[in-house]
Amino acid sequence: MRAVRYTRADAAPRLGRLEDDHVVDAGPAGASGFDASPEAWAQVAAAAGEAIAIGDVRLLHPTLPRKLIGIGLNYRDHAAESELAIPEVPVIFAKFTSAMAGPGTPIVIPREETRPDYEGEVAVVIGRRTYRADRAAARAAVGGISAMNDVSGRRAQLETPLRQFTLGKSFDTFAPMGPCVASADGVDLEAIGVRTTVAGEVMQDSSTRNLIFSIVEIISYCSAGMTLEPGDVIATGTPSGVGDARTPPRYLRDGEVVEVWVEGVGTLSNPVAFEP
Repeated sequence: MRAVRYTRADAAPRLGRLEDDHVVDAGPAGASGFDASPEAWAQVAAAAGEAIAIGDVRLLHPTLPRKLIGIGLNYRDHAAESELAIPEVPVIFAKFTSAMAGPGTPIVIPREETRPDYEGEVAVVIGRRTYRADRAAARAAVGGISAMNDVSGRRAQLETPLRQFTLGKSFDTFAPMGPCVASADGVDLEAIGVRTTVAGEVMQDSSTRNLIFSIVEIISYCSAGMTLEPGDVIATGTPSGVGDARTPPRYLRDGEVVEVWVEGVGTLSNPVAFEP
């Protein structure tokens, strides 16, 4: 089952169940959007409203999380291309939620950012309140999965004094997510495919089999001292192939389209636009 948050003609956002070529309306979206809780899934499963052609709606980023957590260097091949040691524990960073954007929304590159990069990732949406989770509780906390592009301004992240990591990860529109949240029921979290395409060229192609720290391990680690709430999002890391590590570097260009495909979720597509 796949859940979306959508709007039509700039009306108030609503939730829906995504079928092959249409959305079945599930009623108004609340302040958290689709938070992947059991109650939210029940609302979407029971959807019996209008069936609307997918071309007649505008999909929004499905969740409105309190916390948007990033995991750095979580694929062995990405650590290698970055010429960094394999971390001993998950590397945690924050992206401000104001950076979130939906499918089709342009990724706007600020004038000051000279090294805009893509990072296709499997995003996990927490479905229940979780604190100090063991492995079983961490797996149960997974409310769904989605696709995210952890767009990264490498100039801000790597060239500024003390390396403005959060800033470079949190510019407006630098966290596209969607097109939906897919149920994690029956999903092997350690075998989810992820692929990034830029201007029609495949740049990243991997699977969560290659994670250094599994999704369950990440949730256990994050929840030690930090309560995870329904709707919180964890971007689980990006595989090798990022633009900054290529020779020569391959940064995002004005007018290109970036697509992030996640198995079971579908494709998140966003154009790139340079700020005038």
